[in-house]
Amino acid sequence: MSGFQPRVKAVLGPTNTGKTHLAIERLLSHSSGIIGFPLRLLARENYDRMVKAKGIKSVALITGEEKIVPPGARWFSCTVEAMPLDRKVEFLAVDEIQLCADPDRGHVFSDRLLNARGLVETMFLGSDTIAPLMRRLIPGVEIETRPRLSQLTFAGAQKLSRLPPRSAIVAFSAAEVYAIAEAVRRRRGGCAVVMGRLSPRTRNAQVALYQDKEVDFLVATDAIGMGLNMDVDHVAFAGISKFDGRQPRRLTPAEVAQIAGRAGRGMRDGTFGTSADCPPLAEEVAEQVESHEFDPLEQIFWRNSTLDFASVPALLASLTAAPSQMGLIRGNDAADVQTLDALSRDAEIMRRAQGRAATRLLWEACQIPDFRKLATDAHVKLCGKVFTHLLSREKLPVDWVAREIENLDRLEGDIDSLMQRLTDVRVWAYITARADWMTDADSWAMRARAVEDRLSDTLHVKLMARFVDKRAAHLTRRLEEAEAEELQAIVAPDGLVTVEGHDVGRIEGFQFHPDPATQGPEKKILLRAARRALSVEMPRRILAAETAADDAITLSDDRAFIWEGVKIARLKKSEIFLKPGVEILHSEFLDGLARERIRARLAVWLTTETEKRLGALLKAMENPPAPLRGLVHRLSESGGVLPPEPFTPELRQEAKKFGIDMGRFATYLPAALKPGAARLRSLFWGVWYDRNPPELPAPGLVCAPMPANWSNDFALAMGWVRANDIMIRLDVVERITRELHYLMRKHQILLPPNLGSRMGLKPEQLAPTLNVLGFRLFPSGELGDKYFGPPAPAMLGRRKQDHRPQQRQAAPARKAEPKPVVVDEDNPFAALAALKMARR
Repeated sequence: MSGFQPRVKAVLGPTNTGKTHLAIERLLSHSSGIIGFPLRLLARENYDRMVKAKGIKSVALITGEEKIVPPGARWFSCTVEAMPLDRKVEFLAVDEIQLCADPDRGHVFSDRLLNARGLVETMFLGSDTIAPLMRRLIPGVEIETRPRLSQLTFAGAQKLSRLPPRSAIVAFSAAEVYAIAEAVRRRRGGCAVVMGRLSPRTRNAQVALYQDKEVDFLVATDAIGMGLNMDVDHVAFAGISKFDGRQPRRLTPAEVAQIAGRAGRGMRDGTFGTSADCPPLAEEVAEQVESHEFDPLEQIFWRNSTLDFASVPALLASLTAAPSQMGLIRGNDAADVQTLDALSRDAEIMRRAQGRAATRLLWEACQIPDFRKLATDAHVKLCGKVFTHLLSREKLPVDWVAREIENLDRLEGDIDSLMQRLTDVRVWAYITARADWMTDADSWAMRARAVEDRLSDTLHVKLMARFVDKRAAHLTRRLEEAEAEELQAIVAPDGLVTVEGHDVGRIEGFQFHPDPATQGPEKKILLRAARRALSVEMPRRILAAETAADDAITLSDDRAFIWEGVKIARLKKSEIFLKPGVEILHSEFLDGLARERIRARLAVWLTTETEKRLGALLKAMENPPAPLRGLVHRLSESGGVLPPEPFTPELRQEAKKFGIDMGRFATYLPAALKPGAARLRSLFWGVWYDRNPPELPAPGLVCAPMPANWSNDFALAMGWVRANDIMIRLDVVERITRELHYLMRKHQILLPPNLGSRMGLKPEQLAPTLNVLGFRLFPSGELGDKYFGPPAPAMLGRRKQDHRPQQRQAAPARKAEPKPVVVDEDNPFAALAALKMARR
């Protein structure tokens, strides 16, 4: 037996060849074994399979964040990075070995390919593109190529609304996954969502939705390409490019095949194609995927595993050493090397990292996975802090670890927030799983997993709430079963929606209002048919709104945009009073792009309307003279009208040249008082203060009763001056008072005959109104019965005002009161005497 050579075998071929099933069978047939998978999800899935076959006491699970290792464990399911290679086992296997060619993780797979061996049998599973390199690098390797068990056929491009049930739609970013899942929910009732950032618990719950046929569609990233087994009949690519961590690039044919191969399991055939906004798939690529023929790998990525811990510079040098064997090249620096390099520039860390033990400890801290991938120095600081604590205390401080985990144990927030907390807690799950780093590591690991489970369950619920409508999904299935009947749905020009001649609702703008009278078991099917018709009608309406003429759009008194007689958007407060934003009203038929197109059209209309009505104010804001900049800024913030203030004569003259009226009752731009401008300003006022503005007086009125819901400030802002229970237009008041003060600059004047009519006042309103405006009306005198001729005329003078300051001061000497003049009414000059007394 001393000459026995362990068997090294490679089982290669496309997806759905039964490779993983064979490896698990071989693993469990030996007395001990380890199998490494590329994803934590796969390690967990196959751990569960192994537990069912051998029992929970005999099977272990080891990943970066999770360690379940019973004392008597003999079979291990692991991630490739976490495989315990110091443990001697009869059988060892690595899945997806072609990932040796991945520039980021390839060095780990290459190390297992070159160095990891079972005592009796070693098996590598993956694509046959690695076969030529494997023969060169591993002398004596046995290679078995397996054919796919079912056919994989290219089905071309299909719309999202036409994809067959049991389809998986693949996108390459979280934003794309969300957008497509939203579209599938609207059109097909809902979908499950699978992304690499999900925890196993959330991923399994989402897959169960799909596997249990509560939904018929799955929207996923390329994470499903790595051996996740689901009942998928069709794979639709929503894109054929991905960001590889450094730059966007197109998928290789082999990568397309890896993902497309999820369609069809066992002996059931599958199809693949494109959908959504994906560009056409090249014909030669489709042929390669169907025939499973790809260019062989010419090189794989390698990193030196014989490390020098004499010092940090020596460690970095050994990590970046060049390979000496043909077919091996250095890949991208992994996160652990980047972290070590960053910490090597920290003087305090370098002062502490002296000697082999400290250098080894620093390297172990740098290997904490960066699940967050935020491209910030937060991860580097965390690794440095872990190293510092361990070097000084040998164990991590319990209060620090507890505080960090407790900060993550929060269930509020949106999907992205929960996913970010999940990735954060995975980092702490890795840290707390290290028994050499933690006091009572098992308890802390359980605590971290409990937080992860709570976050996972909450995330699953929120994904369900956002992307799944179970009832609609069930009805969609019923409708598709009855599609042979071809239910006819029509949208009339007036918005009435009918299905098979039955009125089922009405479309107003972009909102569908079902008819409450539509009842019975067929209601949901009819409404589904109606919505399908609306999916054709809505693009027409969106285009019509986008190209609508300016006169087809108006603003209502409650700050809403009106198009075709219905509300489609509302004004939204922004940082500038005169430039509010536009918010499109929610509609199930408007996706993000459609909303933005309509919003852009309404924003252009609003800009045009503002320039038309308030152009003078906007122009004033552009480049005011230096002395007026502060005033113009305040005018823009108030909408064009400010309360009166004392100004220097020079500033008044400058303002007059600039078109600003500094009156006795307000400082304002006259153009802002025009009816159209006033209404627009009132709407902007309502947006600013989040309330519907009061109704304005009819255009053309000079005087109006003061509304009960108007304040003096609002009246002035809208260009009206309150006088007791009435209000008068600001520009009229300013013009008249300016004229009157000029005429009576030396003495009282005769009451102008048309003064009341100019202000729109009734005769009884004239005297009290003039009193509020600062004038005093002296009524005409009356002659006795003994006299003939005209009576004394009505006179107008300034109302005496107390201009004394508020503080107490010595009162000026009072002038002697003039002696009363006694007028003999029999005197022929009595009328002249009365007129003289009135002028006093």
